[in-house]
Amino acid sequence: MMGPIEFWKMSGSGNDFILIDNREGRIREQEMALLVEKACQRRISVGADGVIFVVPSRACDFGWRFFNADGGEVEMCGNGGRCVSRFACLKGIAGPEMTFETLAGPVSARVKGRRVKILMPKPGPAFLDIDLECQEGWGHCDFINTGVPHVVVSVEDLEHHPVTTQGRAIRYHARFSPEGTNANFVKRIGPGRLALRTYERGVEDETLACGTGAIASALIAATRGMADSPVAVRTRGGEELVIYFERNNRQFEKVWLEGNTTIVYEGRLNPEALEG
Repeated sequence: MMGPIEFWKMSGSGNDFILIDNREGRIREQEMALLVEKACQRRISVGADGVIFVVPSRACDFGWRFFNADGGEVEMCGNGGRCVSRFACLKGIAGPEMTFETLAGPVSARVKGRRVKILMPKPGPAFLDIDLECQEGWGHCDFINTGVPHVVVSVEDLEHHPVTTQGRAIRYHARFSPEGTNANFVKRIGPGRLALRTYERGVEDETLACGTGAIASALIAATRGMADSPVAVRTRGGEELVIYFERNNRQFEKVWLEGNTTIVYEGRLNPEALEG
């Protein structure tokens, strides 16, 4: 990787990402994880929850490789998907309606200004009242895979709940070994409205938003008869994500995630930032 690497820094409702157009293959596959680990470090580098590489695709408008901040590649990220869709539209890689290739399957998107709506891969079934050791402040404890695995725990005092400590315990619970899971703590705040805090694997901390976690929380609420489409989910960062879905008996279909995106800045990553 000779010379600076051009990138965009973007935020999707509080999830921040580094986006790199790598369709020409300048960054080789074996170099991606190290670049991610270095560039995502806050205070000494750009800092981000993850890195998105736009790559060629024969089947879709483009493909992506998504890596969490720890350098681990994962199948899907809802807020990252919204950011890469706007990035691709503004860079002329795709039109305002597009489909891009992910490890979780093809994802369709619609871009309208800062607002982006993406059609997520079909989620797995919801599993209610899973057998985890109940912790202080827990209500229901459920599980669903929305492209990546999510535990959803209902709590009453969301503001003061120990999300980091309990989230880490769930993330590394033996039941989900070796890949682990994300952990969501949710409270119903009104008809069709939820408040959410998420501990994300790969970031290994609470994040200001999680798109797939918001979807998981909305679908679990619907499974429990607490909400119907659409569901608004207030993130830790204060923004609201909107989840639309259809139901066919116990299976969810046509799940859309909608929210705002923000271009923070454009820059060039110096090779010095990847040393050491």
